[in-house]
Formats: sequence, structure tokens, C-alpha cells
Amino acid sequence: MTSAFETPPETFFEPSQDVTELPDELALLPVRDVVIYPNMVVPLFVGREGSVAAVESALEAERIVLLVTQIDSGIDSPGSEDLFEVGTAASILKTLKLADGRLKILIQGLHRARIKEYVSKEPFLKVTYSLIEAAEPEELEAEVEALMRSAREMTEKVLSLKGLLSPDVVSLLDSLDEPGRLADLVSSNLRLKIAEAQEVLEEVSPVARLKLVHGFLNRELEVSTVLSRIQSEAKEEMGKSQREYYLREQLRAIKRELGDADERLEEVERYREAIKEAGMSEEASQEALKQLERLEQMHPDAAEASVVRTYLDWLVELPWSHSTRDRLDIKRAKRILDEDHYDLQKVKERILEYLAVRKLNRKLKGPIICFIGPPGVGKTSLGQSIARALGRKFTRISLGGMHDEAEIRGHRRTYIGAMPGRILQGLKACGSNNPVFMMDEVDKIGLDFRGDPAAALLEVLDPEQNESFSDHYLNLSFDLSRVMFITTANIVDPIPSALLDRLEIMELPGYTEREKLQIARRYLLPRQLKRNGLKPRDLAIRDRTILEMINSYTRESGLRNLERALGSVCRKAARRKAEGGRMPLKVSPAKLDNLLGPPEWLPELEQDKDEVGVVTGLAWTGAGGEVLYVEVTVLKGKGNLTLTGQLGEVMKESAEAALSYVRARSAWLDLSDDFYENIDLHVHLPAGAIPKDGPSAGVTLCTALVSALTGIPVRRDVAMTGEISLRGKVLPVGGLKEKALAALRAQIKTLLVPERNRRDLVEIPREVKKKLEVVTIESMDQVLTRALTRPLPGPKPAEAAPLITRRRSRTFAEPVAARPRGGGR
Repeated sequence: MTSAFETPPETFFEPSQDVTELPDELALLPVRDVVIYPNMVVPLFVGREGSVAAVESALEAERIVLLVTQIDSGIDSPGSEDLFEVGTAASILKTLKLADGRLKILIQGLHRARIKEYVSKEPFLKVTYSLIEAAEPEELEAEVEALMRSAREMTEKVLSLKGLLSPDVVSLLDSLDEPGRLADLVSSNLRLKIAEAQEVLEEVSPVARLKLVHGFLNRELEVSTVLSRIQSEAKEEMGKSQREYYLREQLRAIKRELGDADERLEEVERYREAIKEAGMSEEASQEALKQLERLEQMHPDAAEASVVRTYLDWLVELPWSHSTRDRLDIKRAKRILDEDHYDLQKVKERILEYLAVRKLNRKLKGPIICFIGPPGVGKTSLGQSIARALGRKFTRISLGGMHDEAEIRGHRRTYIGAMPGRILQGLKACGSNNPVFMMDEVDKIGLDFRGDPAAALLEVLDPEQNESFSDHYLNLSFDLSRVMFITTANIVDPIPSALLDRLEIMELPGYTEREKLQIARRYLLPRQLKRNGLKPRDLAIRDRTILEMINSYTRESGLRNLERALGSVCRKAARRKAEGGRMPLKVSPAKLDNLLGPPEWLPELEQDKDEVGVVTGLAWTGAGGEVLYVEVTVLKGKGNLTLTGQLGEVMKESAEAALSYVRARSAWLDLSDDFYENIDLHVHLPAGAIPKDGPSAGVTLCTALVSALTGIPVRRDVAMTGEISLRGKVLPVGGLKEKALAALRAQIKTLLVPERNRRDLVEIPREVKKKLEVVTIESMDQVLTRALTRPLPGPKPAEAAPLITRRRSRTFAEPVAARPRGGGR
């Protein structure tokens, strides 16, 4: 509610008529959005048919009506339930009939009255009532005197703040020495809510009524004070801006008289020269000159002038024609790539092929390469190495968690604080239109109601389209075809198919133990020594110590934890050197407990013996390969299959397919046909807080079920991966190299993989194959033969025969001998 203290010119107070002149029954006149108080004189417009009839009836009698406020002002024909119970008996002083049939009446409030009974409702409301006026106190106590004085002072302050204080108002306030009448006067001119004004009317006690109004006055004074301060500050700010404007104009006039150069002309000339030197396209040059003409016609302090300056700054600072020359020396590039990264032959070969083709065809557009691999394998650093080999500048952005398309394409200039997208920002920062532009975490782009940045990347990462890339802020075409874009991701699946189609996938799998050792010796350890202020002679660490760190402290596909461990050792050496201790610090495997704490991974097998119903499986995640154990327990029950461990829908379906295979091979397993009817099977995958899904655990689940049902243990040094079909066929899976490395880290001796993955065995390093026996399998029968510690008790299954004999209905016209018999069980 907006409160204001106003005294309308039609509203004033006069002494009321005598109570004895009021009749027993009065016509009721409903009023909207106003509460009438005793002694209040105010004009009213009467337009409703019932209200006009009530006024005309009162004019024919004593000219007295009962004014009652509506609870809901939106009701046109209010009834008894739509009106308050307390109103004001008022006298009609004057009437005037208007041309549209309405009446304008001048009324004076007489006394408070409470409705006792509704006598009639047609053609107007007529009621009996009782007066509830309380007598004013004859002598005022000190507290009441103080309350009245405070009410007068606050009223004068409010009127003064609003510029409505006059001697007549002060005289009227001073003349009222009755608390009840003073409260009515103040309340009638406060814009109170109807409920609050009605509360004042219904308060009978004059002192209590004044206290109530005093609270409303206090609130109004606070609101008026704040409003006055806001208006004063706004006026001062406006005056300050106008004063600064006049001073600037006077300063420019003085400079012109003195012959000094005009700053506006200098700024325009600077922009004009910058536009010529920027080497922008013809379209961009015309737009820049057009905006410059607009700026020249604007006042320099206008808000739009600042927007135009920012736009021109972006236009002239973008590298429209600034590029670096490629160093197309193939041997030099190979040497740089070998210096910066160990192994990664496929990636290096692809970069050298690009350089060779670029050397023969200068118009070659940049490829869109996507490095896929677990964290810590060197995807980002490889991009920096490529830029160094090419002699180009390097810039990168991270797409992880990006939700807004404007991050790529920018905001339109109509928005406050608009700016170009991250693509053009990166090009401006590096000052070249042909850098190596790396986009990290392309598989973690957000997609929700806020937008789809991946869709905006479709144009950026398409060599056939990005030569005319349009940013929303510039609204001009910018050539991105010379940029070499490199994206990185941990896994391929989350990347949208349309975006994936534009990328050239290059996988960077995890490293083997020996590869990690070489990388630690060549790159990680020298870098940590330099960061910690050490010389190579300050630290003596042997290869077997680094291998111990790899196997016992940092089981991972990448190298980040290994570098952290080396950094921790280097910091211990730096502290000893700073304290004047004996150098070098010799680190042996036995000292790692003191330097790094107890080992996080035990070197021996997770399982110390062959167990029933426990099988070692393998999984592939964005962080590389992982060992996955499957546990199965047989319980008494009613044939239920329980799956726990936060499994996805695909893995649950694999478990159901494995159970169907087991039931179909019940004879081979020496189980009764109805073995499952009196038992429950509980399948659990530990690490239940981690979601698991995918079909590659099918053979693992089936082996665990067979072991639990037959009581035959599973070899603990055998791991397996593969999808299972209902016929027992083992189907191919992905991530074979990562899974093989995970098996090697877990001290597995034999790895069972699908026969259809034989072509992927070339990706497994030779040193891994020496330590790990990789066996290809075609069917589940072969898996069970290799994985179980002893053969299954039943006969080897032959081709499955139908379980149901198919019968045909026969007629008397068809000989029985002529019908073929269906196959039995």
C-alpha cells in the first residue's frame, strides 16, 4: 500500500447533530474504497440503483443514512454478508443530480453505529442500529496529552515533507483537544488499507483509537522520510550531471579559443586510422565506418556512445589479417613432439602428415582433431606441443559445464554489457587468426532449458562453414578456416552425434608401467625438481622406487597422481636442503612409507584364494580401465533375482540374459530343470555408491551365477570381459587396451576377451602381452572351461532342442500317418 497524508479540499470537520434527532431505522448506503468517520464532511457519487433509492428515501424523511463500507469493492450488489457491521450515521447536506442519472451528495458523518438487524433488502437495504460512540474524557492525563502532542507533531512533519503544511492545517490540529476527534481527523486523511481504516472506526475508546492511529502515523512518517531522501538524492544527482555537462562544454569552448585540438576529432581520427590498419574484410570495414559516423554525431557523454566505442574497439583489435607463418620443417616438428611427449606414435604421425600436406597445399583448411582418453594422459599438453611444432600461437577454453549458447556466439549488442563469444575472445587474446585453438572437455557441455552450446559449435568446428562464422555481437562474418581446432574428451558417448561427425577421433589410452617410468624420468621428475628449486644432484631416486610409487600409490591410467607423488618427495628434499641437511636425499622403496605414507594399493591380488560365486570382471570408464568384482549368493526363496550395486538398465538386462543361459544349460551344470523355483539369487557389485552400466559384464555375471549354483570356485587370476547373448555367444566390447592395463595392475595372469575383438589386440603393448595371457573366446562354454577350477559335472551340451512339442489339429479327412511329429524334449 502507498501511504500519503492529504487533505482533500472537499473534506473538513464540523460539529455533529444531536443524537436525539436520529430515527430508529435508517437506509443503508454501501460505499467502496473509503471509510467515513464522524464529523467528516465529504462528497460522494451515487450511481447504483439501490443506492440512489436509499438516498431518495432519506431525502424524503430526516435526510439521515447509514454509511457502511464494502468488504470487497468489486461486488456491484452487496448483501449483508458483503458489508462490515460497523458504519457511520451521516447527514445529507446537499444533493446534485448529474446528467447521466447519478447523484452527487455532500454528507457529514455524525456517529458510529453498529447494525443490529436488516429490516428490508428491496428496493434498498434498511436496517436497525445501535450507536456505539464513547464519551471523550473530560480531563486529559499526562500520557494522553503527550500522545496527542506527538500525533500533532508527526502530522505536521509528514505534511512538511510533502509540501502540504499550511497555517490553516496547523490551526485545525491545535484546535482539537479531544483524542477521539484528533484520531478521526488524522485517520481520515491517511491512505490506509480498508481493513486498517475500519479497525480505527470500530475502536470505541478515544484513547485506544488515538494510540492505534499514532502507530499508523509513525509508519507514514518513516515512508515519507525515505521518499523525501530519495527524491532529494535524485535531484542532486541530476543537478551534478547538468553541472558537469556545462563545465565540459565550457572547457571545449576554451580549448577552441586557445587553438587546442578537439578531443572528439582526435578520437575519430584514431579510430579511422585503426580501421585502415586492421585489414578487415570489406563488409566489416563498411560497418566500422558507419558506426564511426554515428559516434561522430553523438554527444561524447551519451550512453550509446560508450556502446559504439566498445564495438569499434573489438572490430579494430580482432586479428582479421594477422597470422603467424607455419614452420613446415617436418624433422624439426618430429623432434619437438618427441621432446615433449613419450610414445603416442599415432598422434605424432597424424600431426606430421598434416604438416606434410600443408607444405604441399598451402590452402589446406585446418583439421578438427578430438583427443579421447582418460584424465592425465597429456591431451592438453599435447595441444601446446603441436602449437610449438607448427610455430603457431596457442589458446584454449574449457567447455565443461557450459550451458549458454552465448558463450560461443556472444550476446547481441542490444543487451547491457554484451560482448563477443569465447571464440573471438580467444583469437583477440592471442592476436592471430591461425592459432592452435584447444577446446577442453567437449564431452561435458551442458544441455538443458538454458541452451545447447554444442549446437553452436557445429558451425565453428566445420571446415566448410567456419570460413564465414558469425558472432552475435559483431554480426559480421569472421574467417575461422585457418584455425587448427583441437578438442579433448574423456569418453565419446556424451558427444552429440552431429558434432562427433565433424571430429577426427584420436584415442590416447592409458600408459603401461614402463611407459610411466620413462615419462617420469624424462618429464615429470625434471619439472618437479625445477619447481621446487632443486638440482638433479639433490635427489637420488632409482627406477624400482618409481615403479613402487606407480604400483602402490598411483594406480591410474594417467600421470597426475604420479607427478603429485614425485612433487611430494621433492618438497621433502627441498625442506632438508633449506634446513642445511645432508644432500642428496636418497629415496628407496623402503623410505616411501615415511615420505608418502602407507601404500594405498596392495601389490598382491585382491583375492587371496579361489572363491565360489566371486568373479573378476573389467570395466572401462572415463578415467581408464577398472577391475570390477561380481558376487553371487544363493538363498532359499521363490525364484527371485535380486540385483544391487547401483546397476543400470543394460547391466540388469545382462544379468537376466545370463540367468536364462544358465537355465538352458541346467543339464550340463547337473541341476534339476526347476532348480530356480526354490531359491533366490542375489547378484551384487561392490562399490555400490558408483553407478555401473553397460553390456560388457555379461560373461562375468554368467560365470558368477554358474559358480554359485554348482559350488565350483573361480580362478582368482582370471579376468574377463564380453557381452553375452541368450545362445551363449560372446559379443565384442570396447576399451580393450584400458581393460588389459587394469588387469595387469591387479596382478591378473589370464584375460578372456571376445574372439571378435582379436583385431583390437594389436593396440595392447607388447610388454603387457608378455605378462598377461590374452585368450580369445567365442562362447560361454569356453569361458566356463577356462575360468572354473574344475570341469562341470554334467554332459557337454549339444545343440539345444525345442522344449515344447508342436501339435497340429487333425480332421477325419487327414490320415494320421501323413502328419509330421514335432520334436520332443
